[in-house]
Amino acid sequence: MGRDLTRRGLLVGGAVAAGSTLAATGGYLAAPRPDERPGAPAAPAAEPFHGRHQAGIATGPQTHAVFLGLDLRPGTDREALGRLMRILTDDARRLTEGEAGLADAQPELAGVPARLTVTFGFGPALFTAAGLERLRPPIELPTFRIDRLQDRWSGGDLLVQLCSDDSVTLAHALRLIAKDARAFATVRWTQRGFRRPPTSQPAGQTQRNLMGQLDGTVQPTDLDKSVWIDDGPEWLRGGTLMVLRRIHMNLEKWDEADEAAKEFSIGRRLADGAPLTGRHEHDEPDFAAKDRIGFSVIHDAAHIRLARNHDPAQRMLRRSYNYDENVGPDGVTDTGLLFVSYQADLARQFIPVQQRLADADLLNAWTTPIGSAVFALPPGCTPSTWIGETLLA
Repeated sequence: MGRDLTRRGLLVGGAVAAGSTLAATGGYLAAPRPDERPGAPAAPAAEPFHGRHQAGIATGPQTHAVFLGLDLRPGTDREALGRLMRILTDDARRLTEGEAGLADAQPELAGVPARLTVTFGFGPALFTAAGLERLRPPIELPTFRIDRLQDRWSGGDLLVQLCSDDSVTLAHALRLIAKDARAFATVRWTQRGFRRPPTSQPAGQTQRNLMGQLDGTVQPTDLDKSVWIDDGPEWLRGGTLMVLRRIHMNLEKWDEADEAAKEFSIGRRLADGAPLTGRHEHDEPDFAAKDRIGFSVIHDAAHIRLARNHDPAQRMLRRSYNYDENVGPDGVTDTGLLFVSYQADLARQFIPVQQRLADADLLNAWTTPIGSAVFALPPGCTPSTWIGETLLA
């Protein structure tokens, strides 16, 4: 099939059909911070830990990330969770400020925070363990036709998201946080990702994923409307909901497609990310435009069209990361995208877009979701409080 992956083959050969049995994905793409601009001042070495919102969400994406999914041990109830979150908050606060944790055996590794952020989230089962089911927000997703989810990359009771511009700083913080949690929880999964560092390209320039695409051009402009929760459970106000999807990329198959087929599937040019109807990356796409024989220039199943939310308040904030785990004996890499989105309402923002993509996105021919997890991220804290106190205290 790979030799037939041309623009004409995609249009005529039925790759658009909703009933296609090709492995598929939500197709979401990584994105830079909404307010990053060329020429903006360099980010500080330490990101603020305290505030109404947790750091690591609207923070400009760092170069390295690791997502730690934990399952609570039997008997870890509300009181035990409170103790755990006090410990985790205290060490996270210290590490992000360039200080050693309380039981830090390598304190010399803590002195370079490198924009370290540590962000916490609560999975569905945590509310049951804490006896707080009545306060659980809607954090379940429906089953999507394209999913081929694996338990080793899905679910989780407690999330810790760690991001930094320095891989040594990140490894040190991860180990200390994992040790803190050891008596309360077991590790369900660890997922690592990376982006180009700020030394490799100008600040604010859109990054490319490992399929070579310029990713995530459109981001929300009003985070108060699209990301932060201001109604619903009082304990969650100032927080948000997070989706983490692990999306495998079949790069061998992608390599076989010609450039026209790739651009036809995305709806953008590979070289500069411009819509097929425009000249520059941030040009508004013209979805009504027709070619000389009457076909839509941007196909009905192109990723750019299906992923579009015309209402800015319904757009999701994305800070995704590439992953490249290993090279197999046959020389094929295990490669993909850790798609991360933050939104105030899954039913209003994430699920409708994901459903459209699952039904028809042309990129489904090359990508497959193999992991999925959803978490409620509580609001931030002050120097005298701790993350999760609004729920667990």
